[in-house]
Amino acid sequence: MPPPEPINSPADLKLLGPEQLPALCQNIRKFLIDTILHNGGHFAGNLGVVELSVALHYVLNSPEEPIIWDVGHQAYVHKILTGRRDLLHTIRKTLGISGFPKRGENPHDVFGTGHSSTAISAALGFALAHRLNTHDQRIFTAVVGDGALTGGMAFEALNHAAVSDARLLIVVNDNSIGIDPNTGAMNQMLRHMETGKPNWFTEMGFHYSGPVDGHNVVQLVHTLEALRNAAFPHVLHIKTLKGKGYEPAEKEQTRWHSTAAFVKLEPASNPALKSVPRYQDVFAETLCELAALDERVCGVTPAMPSGSGMRMAMDRFPERFWDVGIAEQHAVGFSAALALAGKIPFCSVYSTFLQRAYDQVIHDVALQEAPVVFCVDRAGLVGEDGPTHHGSFDLAFLQPLPGVVIAAPKDEEELRALMYSATRDRTRPWFIRYPKGAATGIAWKTPFRNIPVGSGSLLRSGQHIALLTLGTTTASALEAASASGINPTVAHMRFLKPLDEALLLALMNTHDVLITIEDGCISGGLASAVASFTAAHGWKGRIHSLGIPDYFPSHGSNTDLQREAGYDTAGILHLLNNCT
Repeated sequence: MPPPEPINSPADLKLLGPEQLPALCQNIRKFLIDTILHNGGHFAGNLGVVELSVALHYVLNSPEEPIIWDVGHQAYVHKILTGRRDLLHTIRKTLGISGFPKRGENPHDVFGTGHSSTAISAALGFALAHRLNTHDQRIFTAVVGDGALTGGMAFEALNHAAVSDARLLIVVNDNSIGIDPNTGAMNQMLRHMETGKPNWFTEMGFHYSGPVDGHNVVQLVHTLEALRNAAFPHVLHIKTLKGKGYEPAEKEQTRWHSTAAFVKLEPASNPALKSVPRYQDVFAETLCELAALDERVCGVTPAMPSGSGMRMAMDRFPERFWDVGIAEQHAVGFSAALALAGKIPFCSVYSTFLQRAYDQVIHDVALQEAPVVFCVDRAGLVGEDGPTHHGSFDLAFLQPLPGVVIAAPKDEEELRALMYSATRDRTRPWFIRYPKGAATGIAWKTPFRNIPVGSGSLLRSGQHIALLTLGTTTASALEAASASGINPTVAHMRFLKPLDEALLLALMNTHDVLITIEDGCISGGLASAVASFTAAHGWKGRIHSLGIPDYFPSHGSNTDLQREAGYDTAGILHLLNNCT
């Protein structure tokens, strides 16, 4: 008998017999493929956990028995089964549902996730808090991909959980791939685990079941039901295939990790899409050129080779470029030692994940003046991935560090030039931040040029009002200045640290109003640096600041999010017209 459609709650799911579950999984997988190909979103990972999601909600009693999805980009089926099937077409869109579990969106999202390796700590916290209140037999579950187990926080949580008496279930979803194929000893160890044999988990003190076929939903249900009476804490090791059920995604798992709407996957039909490179492409090609010119150039990335563009250099110079897995703290400390040993390491890391290594940035890099070149990818708003992934804070948390260089190119040619300039200055750490996605389309494959540290550029001379930009906000500022009719000055500061003090003093002497514009939180970045400088020099003019206000921006298109924050072209123009 086919399962009824749709399943709108775990209660609906529990009305089915186990024999109906394979057909339900088939229907969900088809619905998922159709919806995500039409609307975009995380794809291959969700196809890999259809049976697991159904089995967990069939056996457990969510939300009283919480299911916490590590990272959470693979929780789409969880959302379908918990009343959000009819909203799935809105996922990651402005005012739509989040692409990750999000507290407040649904009672079954008991803990927000978006960064890797956090779920075991969260599930253990819930379990032990509950133990203080009552001793009933509910189970607390963390679903963790094998790639997430390389994260330091996961190791810390395992160390604690193994000696606890928590009724904690850790489901290790083992598919040998995160976004890119997993690397390191953890991946190799999981490959060789056998049923009934001692392993790393049992040596730590966990009870262990597996490996189990993660695409046999009936077997998963029977296994989970048996675990109700098992000893805890318990690791259930399952094997899955990322992209299961969609042949292109099974064959090219990295490409299909996330996808735009299917009609956007055919760039040949739109030549303009092919003519404008991404900042990540510029980074990739420039890094390879620099590595070819200087054997000291090397690179480190914490599980982001394809997304960042470092994959190209890893393929060409495999002995000099490393993917260290989801391990941002290690990536930064490792890069510091490479730099102090005389190499020129480029550490490519997304802004939101650099937050996870802040202590190493201070202790291992800045304090020791290790000349690491950090390429801070996905800086500023990143659109549909939402608040866990926006690069809102790097300018603010880097700006206080003594002796560092912080730069933001306004276009792809400047990114190339800044990367080259960083290799010429081996006295201090560099941070070069740039956004996700398409650049401006200007010619950028020019001979390398050195940009003096702390030098800005006067791009448009005007009077009374000066727009001070940092990075890619420059284009919107120039557009607004041209449309305003009031002839403002536009200056690209280029460096947050050190500031171009001569340029700033000249503007203070000739203008009554300064407007700072940055793709980051207003507190602590360019706005704060300019305010401090002008106050120290007794300037009596007015300062206005545009950037990300004091809130966590939601998910949606960057166009919508920048409009909401007020620093798109229209927002800048509005402020200009109200400053006269």
